[in-house]
Amino acid sequence: MGIKSITTYLNERNICTRDGGHWGIASVHQILTRTTYIGQHRFNTRDHKTRTAKPEAEHAIAQAPSIVTEAEFRAVQANLRARSPQWTPPREVSGPTLLTGICFCASCGGAMTLLTGKGSSGGMYRYYACSTTARMGKTGCKGLAVRMDRLDRAVIDHLERRILDPERLSVLLEQLLDRREEWVERRRNHITELNKRATEAEAKLKRLYEAIENGLINMADLSLKDRIAELTAIRDQAQADAERAQAAVERIGPKVTADSLKRFAEVARAKLRTEPGEYHRDHLRALAQRVEVVSKSEIRLMGNKSNLLRTLDAASSV
Repeated sequence: MGIKSITTYLNERNICTRDGGHWGIASVHQILTRTTYIGQHRFNTRDHKTRTAKPEAEHAIAQAPSIVTEAEFRAVQANLRARSPQWTPPREVSGPTLLTGICFCASCGGAMTLLTGKGSSGGMYRYYACSTTARMGKTGCKGLAVRMDRLDRAVIDHLERRILDPERLSVLLEQLLDRREEWVERRRNHITELNKRATEAEAKLKRLYEAIENGLINMADLSLKDRIAELTAIRDQAQADAERAQAAVERIGPKVTADSLKRFAEVARAKLRTEPGEYHRDHLRALAQRVEVVSKSEIRLMGNKSNLLRTLDAASSV
């Protein structure tokens, strides 16, 4: 019986921890490796500032009543080492893990963490498992485990087949693109109004200066200076606002067309696969921000359309 099985056994029978809580894998492991039960209670095992483990030679050991024999304790430690995947390094470890941080169990919402297992042939493999199940056993969540290579491939295949289809992209982004076009049209109309306001203020200033030159306005008029300052401020402010509005429109980038969607889909597909059998994590996360594992045959991919549009804009501007 492994640590997870022991954890499940205790929780299924409502055998609680000393504070009344559920058992977790970490707490069971602590008990199985605690030397207090063979009469050696250890102190000074960690640095009080950094909380890092100290060498065993620095441990302070106090004698305590033993409740198991040293032979039993050593047998448990040997069994733990034999079961631990850490003692046999996995073969598939190249590159960063694709879905770490964005993969979740659909049953409980907990993160799917990457673990290492041993296959029937004796080889090692990596798999995503519900962290709640891994910590508390099936009593915490009836989540499942999925091989890393199969889940990664399923996610990439779905993105390539569904999301990165130009027609599908057009449907996904239709509302955002329509709202963007409406916004751009409003900004352009506003720019036209601002330019008109600046032109009118400039024309009024010109007529005012001509009237001064022709002697039609008394230079001693106290309101003349205020009027010139007012028209100058209106012109300068309108010009500055128009420039800022135009810059905002230009930052939007080129208009998204059917051809640009097709090019984006082709480039994104190429970038998702860096080498045979490997994928590019950063490019995947621009397309999907959450992966939920429902069953061994069903996953849900979730993403933000605004993020997708920003990625498209960035690709179009290169």
